[in-house]
Amino acid sequence: MKIRTAVAALYIVGTLSAGVLPSAGWGQSGQVIRRVGPENARISSVVWVGDTLYVSGTMAPVDYPADRAKGTPAGYKGDTRAQAIGAIRSIEIVLKQQGLGLGDIVQMQAFLVGDPAKGGVMDRDGWDAAYSQFFGTEEQPNKPVRATVQVSRTVIPTGLIEIMVVAARSRAAKPAE
Repeated sequence: MKIRTAVAALYIVGTLSAGVLPSAGWGQSGQVIRRVGPENARISSVVWVGDTLYVSGTMAPVDYPADRAKGTPAGYKGDTRAQAIGAIRSIEIVLKQQGLGLGDIVQMQAFLVGDPAKGGVMDRDGWDAAYSQFFGTEEQPNKPVRATVQVSRTVIPTGLIEIMVVAARSRAAKPAE
């Protein structure tokens, strides 16, 4: 147990010196659990459990910022396809920061809002078109297991899709530093 504590302490010191504020601990299974993200955040952006990375729900970068003077929230102009492409690119950035890529995703959950332009039904075709640009291609042939569900809304009123993924690091892959 002393060795595990020493290893965890060395890891935390190393990541703190790199400007990352994770929390790490030992799970009941003996796996190291590492939470990454701002210390004052309400949720963890990513959580490592051993060689498995859990990425929090991710949306595309907004098309326009909130206007506090007018009382209007940030939002999107794009359709489901455009927002899905933006969300996948955002996930790709997070994965790269952790030493992984889109091909390392093993599970994906997509939460789609009913599109007003489609009569309040989720735009599965738009989602599939965006997805197929990144998965099952000649360049990146891996495809994760996937679930797609329609939800009533996302945290951003004009948001049409939020994506949550689980990725796994190959035992042969080098950990992110």
